[in-house]
Order: sequence, then structure tokens, then C-alpha cells
Amino acid sequence: MSQSIPELFPAFRIHAADGFQGAAVEHISLDQLSPGNVVIAVEYSSVNFKDALAGSGKGKILRVAELNGGIDLAGTVVASEHADFLTGQKVLANGSGLSEVHDGGYSHYARLPAEWLVPLPEALDTRSAMILGTAGFTAALAVQRLLDNHQQIEQGPIVITGASGGVGSFAVQLLAQLGFEVVAMTRKQEHHDYLYALGAQAVQHSDELKKDARPMLKGQWGGAIDNLGGDALASLSKKVKPWGNIVSVGMAAGVELNTSTMPFILRGVSILGVTSAACPHALRKNIWQRLGNDWLPQKLEAVCAAEIGLEGLPEAFDALLKGQVQGRQLVRVKA
Repeated sequence: MSQSIPELFPAFRIHAADGFQGAAVEHISLDQLSPGNVVIAVEYSSVNFKDALAGSGKGKILRVAELNGGIDLAGTVVASEHADFLTGQKVLANGSGLSEVHDGGYSHYARLPAEWLVPLPEALDTRSAMILGTAGFTAALAVQRLLDNHQQIEQGPIVITGASGGVGSFAVQLLAQLGFEVVAMTRKQEHHDYLYALGAQAVQHSDELKKDARPMLKGQWGGAIDNLGGDALASLSKKVKPWGNIVSVGMAAGVELNTSTMPFILRGVSILGVTSAACPHALRKNIWQRLGNDWLPQKLEAVCAAEIGLEGLPEAFDALLKGQVQGRQLVRVKA
């Protein structure tokens, strides 16, 4: 090891042996961490919807009795048993079972399998990587899915639901930078200026996606990235123009999809799924390299709503679950 690891160090630990029992900052040892062949001194993490559900007990995320929270992290390798990673190297990780079956990033130290790690792209430091975090990564995955399925600028505007959240904020920036016309949807009037500043050409209220029993509606949008699910996703499927794509990212408004097959058969509309947690490693590395290069959001700092320490996590979870957060909350794990 190039750095001495203290006998005990702080971590935000979640206990869920028989249902949620609590979560708080505790002092743990290296021996308590999940197994892996690379040890990282964690510098930054972030607050994601899944983190808020797990750390508040509002959702069943953990599949083991207790874990450190945090589905992403960035830091420095301090010990390695794998040839691809050397002490002193900057790395990041997200998804891959963190804070579900494996100790996550809300800890001064993390121990991970090497195959979960991505070398930090040159254009990013650990702080900027976690302002992006899982939200930026998911937004980039969604954009890649659109492009892979032949979404063209000429097809018309891309609508983004839940646009002022983390994924939505980065999706607005990325698509605008790529030359697409972006329509941002939000229920929050106070977030309109923020979304215009990120690159949205128009901002609409989410009520545009009211439930409608008709099997198809007039085509309005070339495609969509949807953070809501439920009736909102059903409505989008009826309003996307021929050969447009909808990327389903979230389920804030529901998990059921009740719609007609007609848009898919008569218009060639596609619904594409995205999962950041189970993303193939080669694609994960490629997306992070793009985020650290030609897809680097130009207004990264504008999305950082707050920077907190481990002690501030409960309040951050509460604010996110209440829909009070614009953009992203960065977690400074270790000064």
C-alpha cells in the first residue's frame, strides 16, 4: 500500500436485516468492507434517487443485511491486486451492484472488483466526475440509445420529462450540444430559467401528458427521454412522430404502462430501455470516455445544486424524495 489506511474510518451505513432498521455515519474497518481486489480512497460520491430510497428506507434497495450506501464513487487507488490498476491512479465506479449487494461510495474507503472500475478520463477530476455521477452517465446512455436507433435531428424536437432532475438536466445539455431541439418538461415554474440556461429551446408543464384513452394522438415530438413512466410514458408513445424513439429512464410517476400497440405498428415508434446498474463494462467505459471528451457538458457546475458531507445525507435524501432538488447534490466523502 502507498497509503496507510486507518484502523477505523467513517462510512454512512444502512441496516436492513429485517426491513429498514436505520442508517447513519458509523466508524468501520477495512475488514468489514465487501470483497474486492482494489481498495480506493473515496473522494466524492453523489445523491441519486436510488440512494435516497435506500438510505431513508422508503424503498427496498439493499439485498443484504447491511451495506455502505452510495451507488457511485470517484477516488484514488491505495491498494491493488490487479495489474490494470496501480496505487495513486484515479478511478470511478457506478452501478454494478454498489449499495445493493456491495458496499458503496459513502465511505472513506471502498473495496471493489477491478472489473467494476473505470480509469478517470483525463478531462475529469474526481469532483467533476461525481457531479456527473450516475445521473450524467444515465443521461449519456439514453442519448446513445437514441443515436444507436437512428434518431435524427430532422425528425423534430426531443422532449425530456422530469427535466430539472439530475438525469434530465444532463440530457438537456447533451442533446442541445449535439444540435437537437430540446423541449424540457417540468411541473416547477421556478425551474424554467434554469432549463433555458442549460439549452432547452422550450419549457412545458408536465400536464401536457394528461391521460387520454385514444390509441394515438397528433405527432408532436421527434423523440423523448422519459424520467416519469406510467401515464406520462403512455402519452408520449401516442405523441411521438413516425420512427421516433422514446428512452425510458425512470418511474417517478408509475411502473405500469397502459397504452395501445398502434403507435409501434403504424408509426414505427420504439421504446428503448436503459439501466445504468447492469450496463456492460465495455459500453460503460465508452460512455465515460465520451463524457470526459466530446460529450463533456459545458455547464457542469450549473447542475451542482449543493455539496454536502456524509452527515448531510439524511436531509439530502429527504429533499430529493420531496422533489425539492434542482440538478444534483454532490457528496464530499473525504477532504
